[in-house]
Amino acid sequence: MSKLQHKVVVITGGNSGIGFGIAQAFKNEGAKGVIVGRNPETLASAVAQLGADFIALQADVTKLADLERVFQETAEKFGKIDVLVANAGGGAVGTVATLGEADFDKTIDLNLKSVYFTVHHALPYLNEGASIILIGSNAAHRAYPNFTLYGAAKAAVIFLAKGFSSDLLDRKIRANVITPGTTDTPAFDKFVPADQLDGLKKHFAGEMPIGRIGQPADMGKTAVFLASDDSSFLLGAELLVDGGMTYLAK
Repeated sequence: MSKLQHKVVVITGGNSGIGFGIAQAFKNEGAKGVIVGRNPETLASAVAQLGADFIALQADVTKLADLERVFQETAEKFGKIDVLVANAGGGAVGTVATLGEADFDKTIDLNLKSVYFTVHHALPYLNEGASIILIGSNAAHRAYPNFTLYGAAKAAVIFLAKGFSSDLLDRKIRANVITPGTTDTPAFDKFVPADQLDGLKKHFAGEMPIGRIGQPADMGKTAVFLASDDSSFLLGAELLVDGGMTYLAK
């Protein structure tokens, strides 16, 4: 398997969940590069599984100096970058009645501002014809309870794929976005007691038209397509990888 042989990749939030699933898929297709995250323990565990062709860089994507350092160190180690995955995200859960300015700033900084500046700071280090992959959410399309702010940020990210592609036509750099639905990641652990996890996942699976929740590997396979020459005619596009939730769920 060598669709990404010798390609240099950078994946923010690549130490767990969807980001790590993408990193594993890239590794299996011959890529090398960098995973970025804040947690040193999960970074160490993830890079140990990825092997010698990957390194881990601890950084906070909401800090512009950290972003610049990531791309400088990547270039020093691997040269110019072929694939950039702006995956890091998260933020506050609540309604317009409960989330205040601090929650707003934190959520927008992590899910929108960091995506814009990840790409902005990467540009001098990207090869001509590079692929930029953004990560959206079907919360941008469906008004899930308590996800108003997060969904709004992800809706803006979906637009950025179009805007970035237009901005970068002269460099033949393509930007596209993967929009996951409910996916089996460690994020569940942050919001749900351990003894309720299995029940919650079964509930979500029952809501999904496809009959199961997503796996990081599902996003990884899609990211390989967007990173490879197989998608060379695709730019500014959104791929809904959500088990049919957006268009088919009742």
